Amino acid sequence: MSSVSVRPWPAAAALLCLSLFVALCLSPERAGAVERSRRGELKRVLVLHSFGREFRPWSEYARDIKAGLEAQSPWPLDIQEHALLTARFNNPGPEAPFVEYLHSLYQGAMPDIVLSIGAPAARFAQKYRARLFPNTPLILSAVEYRLIDRADLRDNDVVVAIRNDFVAAFDNILRLLPDTKSVAIVIGASPLEKFWIEEVKRELKSFDERLELVWYSDLSFEEILKRASALPPHTALFWGLMSVDAAGVAHESDIALRSLHAVANAPIFSYQEPFFGDSTVGGPMHLVGETTSRTVSAAIGILGGADPASIKYEPIGFGVPKYDWRELRRWGISESRLPPDSEVLFREPNIWQRYRWQMLLITAVFLVQAGLISGLLHERRRRRFAEVESRERLTELAHVNRYSTVGELTTSIAHELNQPLGSILTNAETAELLLKANSPDLDEIRQILADIRRDDQRASEVIRRLRAVLKKTPFEVKNIELNDTVREAIGLAKTVAHGRRITLTYMPFQTELHVKGDPVQLQQVILNLIINAMDAVSDADTGKREVSVLTLRTGHQAEIRITDTGPGIAAPDLENVFDPFFTTKPQGMGMGLAIAKTIVEAHHGVIAASNQLAGGALFTIRLPMAR
Repeated sequence: MSSVSVRPWPAAAALLCLSLFVALCLSPERAGAVERSRRGELKRVLVLHSFGREFRPWSEYARDIKAGLEAQSPWPLDIQEHALLTARFNNPGPEAPFVEYLHSLYQGAMPDIVLSIGAPAARFAQKYRARLFPNTPLILSAVEYRLIDRADLRDNDVVVAIRNDFVAAFDNILRLLPDTKSVAIVIGASPLEKFWIEEVKRELKSFDERLELVWYSDLSFEEILKRASALPPHTALFWGLMSVDAAGVAHESDIALRSLHAVANAPIFSYQEPFFGDSTVGGPMHLVGETTSRTVSAAIGILGGADPASIKYEPIGFGVPKYDWRELRRWGISESRLPPDSEVLFREPNIWQRYRWQMLLITAVFLVQAGLISGLLHERRRRRFAEVESRERLTELAHVNRYSTVGELTTSIAHELNQPLGSILTNAETAELLLKANSPDLDEIRQILADIRRDDQRASEVIRRLRAVLKKTPFEVKNIELNDTVREAIGLAKTVAHGRRITLTYMPFQTELHVKGDPVQLQQVILNLIINAMDAVSDADTGKREVSVLTLRTGHQAEIRITDTGPGIAAPDLENVFDPFFTTKPQGMGMGLAIAKTIVEAHHGVIAASNQLAGGALFTIRLPMAR
C-alpha cells in the first residue's frame, strides 16, 4: 500500500503558499496573460479544486470541464487552477494564508469566472468571495445539494448540483446480492467524510432490520485492507470517499480503491462513475458527462454575456445503471438480476463475436460442398469426380484454416525522461544534504521544493505532449521568444551542471528571436542536448568541462548552437546519431535524439550534428522566424 505522510497544517500551508508564489514569480507567461485579459483578447477562468488537481472523483469532472471549455469556447482561455488542500486534514488548519495568497494573486486582475469543483471548494468560494472575488460570477459544480450554503447564494451564482441517493445505491446491492447480510462502508475521516457518515446513517435507517452496516471510518487504511481481505460470507463493500484515514494519512482515492480491490474478498460498490471500470461492480451512479456538460454550457453562456440568474438547474440524480461484466462474472452475479434498463460494459467477446466472419466463411464453404456433393450423388457418372472435388475443397479449407490467424501487433515507444527526473533527483539530494546541517537553510529548501514541483509538472506535461507527437497530434503552437525559452531551459540544467562541476554558459542573441512553436517541446530538445553534452564532458579534466549555448539569427532562421569540450562524435556515428535505438551510452535507450529530431521537424526546422575543429561536438537547431 502506498501512502502519503501529512505535514502539520501551518508548515504545509507555508510551504504551499511560498512554492506557489515562487512559481508565479518565475512565470513570465502569466504577466502576458494578465495584459491580454485586460485588452479583452482572452477569458480568464479560475478553477478551485477541493482536495487536489488529481483527486478522484472530482479530478474527472475538472478534466472533462476543461476539455469542454477549450473545445467550445470561441475565445482564447487562460485556465488557472488552485487546490484547497486544507480539506484533506482530519483537523484543518487556518485558511488565511491561502486566502491572502489568492487575494494578492488576483488583486487588480480578477478572473472572468470562478469554477469550484466539489463541496470543499464550493464552501471555500462562498465563504471568502467577498474578500477575493466580490463581483465575479461563480459556478458551484459537482457539489451535493445538501452542502450548498443557499443563504449565501447571489444573483451571479450558478449551481450545478448533484443528489446522492444512498437508498437506491443499497437497494442495488440487495437486488444483485439478495443474500447480503452486512455491508462494510469504506470512508475516510476528513470533515466532509464525517458529514456523509451521518447522512448515510440517517438515510439508511430503513435498512436496519435487513442489513448490518459496518463503518471503517475510525480505522487506518492498512487496517481496512486487513479486514477487507477476511470478510465473512454474504458481505459487500461500499466505497464512499478516502481522502485521509483515521490515522491522519492522506490518500489518493483511485490508488486506495485499487489497493482495496486487490485484496478484498467481497464485491465493491460505489455511486461515482470515476471509480467505475477497474474496481467496482457498478449500479446507479453519478455520470460525469451530465454534470460537466451543464457546467460548460453555463460557463460559456456567462462568458458570452448571459445573466447567471437566468441559468437554473435541478440537482442531478443517478444516471442509468452501469455494470462491469468482469466484476459480475468474478462474483457470480447473474445478469438476470440487473434492472431492465441497465448497461453492461467491458464484456469480453465470445468465440462467435471474435471469429464471426471466419466461421461464416467456413460454414459457407461447407454448405457449398454439401450442395455440390448432394447434387452429384444423383449422377453416377460424376460421383467419382464429386468425391475428388470434395477432397480438394477440404484441402483448400484446411489451407485457409492454417492461414486464418487473429492477432494484433502493438508497437510501443518508451523513452525515459532523464532531464526533469534528474533535476528532481539532484534537488532532492541537495535538500537532504541541507537538512543534515546543524542550521538548515529553510528558504533554500523551500526553493528546492518549488523546483521539484515545477520539474515534476514539466515532466508530466512533456510525457503528454511527446505522446501526442508520436501519435501525430498537433502541437500547442504559439508565438514564443526563443531567447527566453532557451534561458528557461538552461535554468533547469544549471543545477545539474553545478553538481557535475561543469561550466554551462549561455550567449543570447542581442535582439528578440520570435518563432512559432511549443515552448515545452523546444525546451525538452534543448535540455536533451545539454544533458548529452554534459555526459560527453563528464570524463574530461575539471578545467575542460564546458558546455556552451548560444542563439543567433541567420537570414530568416533562428539558430540554437550547443557545443561541448568532450571527445566529439565518432565519424562513423555522425550519420546515425538521430536514428531510433542508436546509442553509445551503456544505459541509454537510443530514443532521445530521435525524438528531438521529430520535435524539431514538426516545427518545420532542422537539427544537425557535427564535430568542432578544436574538439568537441556541435549540435545546431534551425527554426523559421515567425512572420
